Amino acid sequence: MSAEISGFRRFLHWGPITALSIIKCVTLTTLYMNSMWWPPNESFAAFAHQALFLLLSTLATFNYIMATLTGPGLLPKQWQPKDPKDTEWLQYCKECEGYKAPRSHHCRKCNRCVKKMDHHCPWINHCVGWANHAYFTYFLLFSILGSLHGSIVLSCSFYRGIHRYYYLTHGQAHLASVQFTVASIVMCILGMGLAIGVVIGLSMLLYIQLKTIVTNQTGIEIWIVEKANYRRYKSENYEPFVYPYDLGWRLNLRQVFNEECQKRGDGIEWPVVQGCDQYTLTREQLAQKEEKRARTRVYKCISPVTGRWLPIFSQGWRVCVNAPCTDEPRIRLRPDDIIKVTRFRRHWLFGERVLSEEEQTDGSEKKSRRKGPIRGWFPRRSVVALTEVPDSESSEDIKPVKSTTSNGHTHGKQQQRNGHTKKYM
Repeated sequence: MSAEISGFRRFLHWGPITALSIIKCVTLTTLYMNSMWWPPNESFAAFAHQALFLLLSTLATFNYIMATLTGPGLLPKQWQPKDPKDTEWLQYCKECEGYKAPRSHHCRKCNRCVKKMDHHCPWINHCVGWANHAYFTYFLLFSILGSLHGSIVLSCSFYRGIHRYYYLTHGQAHLASVQFTVASIVMCILGMGLAIGVVIGLSMLLYIQLKTIVTNQTGIEIWIVEKANYRRYKSENYEPFVYPYDLGWRLNLRQVFNEECQKRGDGIEWPVVQGCDQYTLTREQLAQKEEKRARTRVYKCISPVTGRWLPIFSQGWRVCVNAPCTDEPRIRLRPDDIIKVTRFRRHWLFGERVLSEEEQTDGSEKKSRRKGPIRGWFPRRSVVALTEVPDSESSEDIKPVKSTTSNGHTHGKQQQRNGHTKKYM
């Protein structure tokens, strides 16, 4: 999806449509049932009770809309640091034709580099990051509180409604205020189920978000830190890794929850702990990428791959049952395609298809380049390791070009552009 989608066009997607429909369904059903269970004109307490529910629903909707419209903050295309020497510690993004700022990551859904990217949320049809993290968290909080409030009202109304006959026959007519029809009882059960589902689902998500905010990490950075610790667990040659952005829970909270929301800082430079600098995390990322390239294996396609999520007719039920549980794309392949694989499972592989010479030509890129992503999952049975292919002529074309730095380390394939070394994902 293009990053240039703006305004209310972002709401024309199944995620926002579904989310807003659930919010409005719970809200309207709760208001209807509450008008019979505890009418707001009955007393001041009843009025305040309904006003509180409407306030929570309004706040949830407002923060949802702001999280969607504000966006996470996109890194400008062709971005470069102020000091050209700093590009040594940054990754280069081929899609945005620029470097990735510290804590920035490229989103394949938005097709842009996102500042302090946490994750791409299909429910807001946008990423959660530097600019809208507070709005998104407030949306989760008020949605949980409003749905919890609504579930209580609907549960009490449902109880009153199904016991109406009992109240009427036992001299408690004042409690028989909820009168069900077929439509209203279906609405009540549906609204109650949605409200309880929202409370359970969003509570888990809110817990994850607060956990990352308190430690000043994102979902992506948690994974980077785990890999950093694992690298040091395997080898004692590395110095202990210190996460540079954990300033203490109070300062960490202030970086997200502040009156200016997105206006604090620029989303590129961040305060760090003593002994670290702006590129402490990016240097660790580059080291991890280097190890990832060392693990890369080259495969050759021997049978067509459709790129479908469940290719039961072409690959069989076993491959479909063991499909990876992720929203990462599936790629199409043709016989003789070369793929660089970095992740391995029993029935699936994850890698990037090597572009042909025609696809790499700038003049014919639009005409010759195939549709669909070039990086993603594909069935393992449709490829073989390059060493197993009798005709290995193409293996010479995809061998990584190695260069040695001044420190004696070898790096994978790099491209020189404008005099700077560019490190790809």
